[in-house]
Amino acid sequence: MAEKIQLSKSDRQKVWWRSQFLQGSWNYERMQNLGWAYSLIPAIKKLYTKKEDQAAALERHLEFFNTHPYVAAPIMGVTLALEEERANGTEIDDAAIQGVKIGMMGPLAGIGDPVFWFTVRPILGALGASLAATGNIVGPLLFFFGWNAIRMSFLWYTQEFGYKAGSEITKDMSGGILKDITKGASILGMFILAVLVQRWVSINFTINLPGKQLSEGAYINFPEGAVTGGELKGILGQALSGMSLDSVQPQTLQGQLNSLIPGLMGLLLTFLCMWLLKKKYLQSQSSLPSLQLVSQLVSSVSCNLGENVQTKKESGSSPDSFGSLSNSVDEEPNEKRIQQKLDYLSPVEFRRR
Repeated sequence: MAEKIQLSKSDRQKVWWRSQFLQGSWNYERMQNLGWAYSLIPAIKKLYTKKEDQAAALERHLEFFNTHPYVAAPIMGVTLALEEERANGTEIDDAAIQGVKIGMMGPLAGIGDPVFWFTVRPILGALGASLAATGNIVGPLLFFFGWNAIRMSFLWYTQEFGYKAGSEITKDMSGGILKDITKGASILGMFILAVLVQRWVSINFTINLPGKQLSEGAYINFPEGAVTGGELKGILGQALSGMSLDSVQPQTLQGQLNSLIPGLMGLLLTFLCMWLLKKKYLQSQSSLPSLQLVSQLVSSVSCNLGENVQTKKESGSSPDSFGSLSNSVDEEPNEKRIQQKLDYLSPVEFRRR
C-alpha cells in the first residue's frame, strides 16, 4: 500500500505566503486566477510527482476565480484538502473542486468588504491618523503593523480552518455533504448578487412625458406686482412644505418605472448579460467594448428623445410671467428652483409691513 501523501505545515505556510500576492496579476477574463494558481504551486509540486499531473492541476486552477483577497484563505484551505484527497486516490473530479470554489467565493466576498474595508481598516486608520496629526510617529506605524498583523493572521488561521474542514468534507463524498454545501453557498451567493445588482447597475431614462395638471392648492400661486416681506415668507414656507412651483407637475419615463419597480431596468440588463454569456455571445474581454458601445448608443438615443420631447413641450407652452423659467427647471432640485424664482422677483421692491 502506497504511503499517504500529506501536506506539512511548512507546505501550507508556503501557500499562505504566496497568497499574499493573490492580486499581483489580474485580468478581465478570469480575474484572480493567475494569483490563485501561483499560490497553489508548492502544494501541487508536493502532491503530484508526475509533470502531467502537475500541469493538469495548474490548468484546473487557472479557471475563473474572484473574491475578496482576504476571504480567499478559507477557500484555499478547502481546495488544499480536496487536492490532497485526490492525490491519495479519492474520486474527486475537476468539476467538484471548481464547484466548491465557485460556491464559496461569492458569499464570502460579500463578507470581506464590510468587515475589512468598512470596519477594521477605517478604525485603524482613524486611530493612526489621530496620533499622526499630533506629530506622533506611532500613528503610521500603528496602522501599518496593526493592519498587516490582523490581515496576515486572518489569512493563516482561516486557511488552516478551511484545510481541516475540507478534510472532513472529503470523508463523506458519497453522502452528499459536498453537494449540499455547494448548493447552500450558491443560494446565498444569489441573494448577495441580487443586492449588488440593485446597488451597482443603474439605468436612467431621460425621456420626459406629458406633465400632470395639479389641482388648486397643490401648487404655489405667485402674486403679481410688488411682493411684501410677509408674502415672500409665505411663498418660501409653501415651497419648503412640498408644494409645487408650477401648476403642471413634470413626469419622466424613469419616474414612472421607479414607481412600479425600482431598479427594474438594471435587473433586466443583468438578465440580458447572463443570457448572452449563456449563449456564448459574450465570452471574454473582447466583448466588453461592444457591450459598452451598445450602452452608449442607447444612452444617446434616450437623451435625444428626451431633448425632443422637452423642445416640443417648450414650443407648445403658453407664455406667462414664469413660463420660460418653469420649462427650464422641470428636473432641477426644489431649492434651486426657489432660488431662480427669487432671482426673477429680484427687481421688485420689497417693503416691510
